Amino acid sequence: MPRLVMKFGGTSVANVDRIRNVARHVAREVAAGYEVAVVVSAMSGKTNELVGWVKDADPLYGAAEYDTVVASGEQVTSGLLAIALNKDGIKARSWQGWQIPIHTSEAHGSARIEGIDPKNLDAGFARGEVAVIAGFQGVHAETGRIATLGRGGSDTSAVAIAAAIGAERCDIYTDVDGVYTTDPRVVPKAKRMERVTFEEMLEMASLGAKVLQVRSVELAMVHRVPTTVRSSFDPPDAARPGTLICDEDQIVEQQIITGIAFSKDEAQITLRAVKDSPGIAAAIFGPLADANINVDMIIQTVSGDQSTTDMTFTVPAADYERSRAILDAQRDTIQFGQIEGATDVVKVSAIGVGMRSHAGVAAKAFRALAQKGINIRAITTSEIKFSVLIDAAYTELAVRTLHSLYGLDQA
Repeated sequence: MPRLVMKFGGTSVANVDRIRNVARHVAREVAAGYEVAVVVSAMSGKTNELVGWVKDADPLYGAAEYDTVVASGEQVTSGLLAIALNKDGIKARSWQGWQIPIHTSEAHGSARIEGIDPKNLDAGFARGEVAVIAGFQGVHAETGRIATLGRGGSDTSAVAIAAAIGAERCDIYTDVDGVYTTDPRVVPKAKRMERVTFEEMLEMASLGAKVLQVRSVELAMVHRVPTTVRSSFDPPDAARPGTLICDEDQIVEQQIITGIAFSKDEAQITLRAVKDSPGIAAAIFGPLADANINVDMIIQTVSGDQSTTDMTFTVPAADYERSRAILDAQRDTIQFGQIEGATDVVKVSAIGVGMRSHAGVAAKAFRALAQKGINIRAITTSEIKFSVLIDAAYTELAVRTLHSLYGLDQA
């Protein structure tokens, strides 16, 4: 029998009534002839509540015990869904990460999956059971301790399990009915895409689209797991197909630009009058890397006499103050004149595999933004995307301008 993984997020399992609705979605796929594994998140808001309890107990909590507490949210959901399925006459049992087992690294709170042994799940399928799996968690083989995968880790759990059991596809159920050309709240004319490539979805997820967690898309791409984003709020007997994330060769007609993403989680830092000498970039970015601060856009402007340079780059907004403090502490080593910064900035990106074979795509956008009076602070490009850093006040205007420019209003 073909196998299918279904993943349901926190809003989809927010209460017992919604869990019953999830059970009906699962029943539909069982009736269609699939062996089904269901991966569930904690009920909406539950993880935040558990984290709050941990911090109340001790603000300097141990990471391993933190994982023990927060992993319990998914355990509750998996048990409740198994109960609902059994009540509806569908044989099911719940599985925790350590019972499968899902082996992870020892990085508590942000562990990575190192391997999944599917034999226990295979045995369950042979007994005719639906496997209801607690997402977001695994076990470190040497210590035997529960380890969680970080926020959004249930998506990663689902794709990894789909790869391990040889599933036909992985369906990610959420509160939206697919992947849109941009945020419909910003551009009402945004359209749901029927298909999008792994590469495009990876860029969109990393550049601000919140539909899927980046690591889950990486796994899907590496293991070539067809992944669908669907809505759990569709009636179970009339569920829409959603958006399929797949290989490029499965998309017959590809647009130049597929979608527009934006991220408000950006901050800009500029170091003025930096001594222009070998090793200066390492002196700036090395300490930031050691502090696990991700640097994105980088622009270097050399002075007329070529003795100094201005260095501009972006960091996550949450790391802005910490980044400035680290650089201030390195002032004598780096030898810069002054440090400036801004947090009222946003990164707007255009993504599309069609950019590989078309010239002038980005230049067209730069002209359109200039005509709207939008100043570009920084630019980065890759094979299938370009990003611009602009003032946050122009976010909606920039997104709407680019969405129309590339014909996505009529997609």
